[in-house]
Amino acid sequence: MVGLGNPGDAYQLTRHNIGASWLRMLASRFEIPLKHDRAKRAEIGRGLLLNHDVRLLVPTTYMNLSGEAIGPFLRYFRIDPDEVLVAYDDVAFEVGQTRLKFGGGPGGHNGLRSLIKHIDGNRDFGRLRIGVGHPGPSNDLVAFLTQVKMPAQEREQSLESSYLNDEILAWLFAGDWQKAMTKLNSVGNEDS
Repeated sequence: MVGLGNPGDAYQLTRHNIGASWLRMLASRFEIPLKHDRAKRAEIGRGLLLNHDVRLLVPTTYMNLSGEAIGPFLRYFRIDPDEVLVAYDDVAFEVGQTRLKFGGGPGGHNGLRSLIKHIDGNRDFGRLRIGVGHPGPSNDLVAFLTQVKMPAQEREQSLESSYLNDEILAWLFAGDWQKAMTKLNSVGNEDS
């Protein structure tokens, strides 16, 4: 499982880092410590999620270079792209909306574009698309994502909406993307 973001304190509370925040929240929930690994250019962790051996990764590269950390990590540990779930910010959805998806293009997201490039064009991986809203004019987008801190209430809404309960996680581990997507995408995750 991968959480995308930018490194450094200046970016920690921005919308572009909601994927990394989600991954850290998941690591905390399952008591999996994340440790900085300079050689792998990431914070990494390994532990059990519902009795499944899982590796967690937050690249310490900038978002646009995420694939430079993720691609070599997947090859080193012999993890196939279709076994990966990538959490990231998505301006196509309002705050409080999260969608699961398997496969597809980068959808204008530079972190995904970099990942696809560094796994030889493979697009067959899972995505947790965490809604962060849209500023309106496209020329305001970069500042909206990377320079403006996300209001605490919106941040909390985004993280709550992206919470994957044990049932959804079990479906993901079983490879039943349809059940997981239907549960999260149609009714949200209110019973978490």
